[in-house]
Amino acid sequence: LEVLRHFPRDFSDSVVVVQHMDQQFTGGLADWLNSQLELTVRVVKEGDRPAPGTVLIPSTNHHMVMHPNKSLGYSEEPKLNFYHPSVDVFFNSVARYWRGRCIAVILTGMGRDGAQGMLALHQQGHMTIAQDQKSSVVFGMPKAAIELGAVRETLPLDAIGSRIRSILMLEREQQDD
Repeated sequence: LEVLRHFPRDFSDSVVVVQHMDQQFTGGLADWLNSQLELTVRVVKEGDRPAPGTVLIPSTNHHMVMHPNKSLGYSEEPKLNFYHPSVDVFFNSVARYWRGRCIAVILTGMGRDGAQGMLALHQQGHMTIAQDQKSSVVFGMPKAAIELGAVRETLPLDAIGSRIRSILMLEREQQDD
């Protein structure tokens, strides 16, 4: 919520949130976020595509992936991955198939999930941001990404949304020039 509240109703980019959460709770999360934000928040259905002004959240006990045609879907593989849905699985699929601009953010959480996938995006030149230790409840995931060299910027939680907006505005200004 803290990051997403910085994006206005006419936000022209898409947002995909990968949260380690059992599918029985994600529908409620989407409903609650819809009541708190100006953006539209909805649960990902197989074949959905990222869309401007929309926040997509997986609702499954499987991993969310991006397919070669840029649609989103679900996969049971890799079965040995403890986290469902896995940030690493999603980030790696984005690194493999997405050819546009991407800003990857990793927030507070236990373990190392997301670090390897963020490294793949970082190595392709995408902007990568991690939440700082002071504002993290559990610094495991951001710390793992930072230690791996996958993070371009480390910011407090309350600064991440505005930083993303400023990056996107700067890119638009440069395109207009």
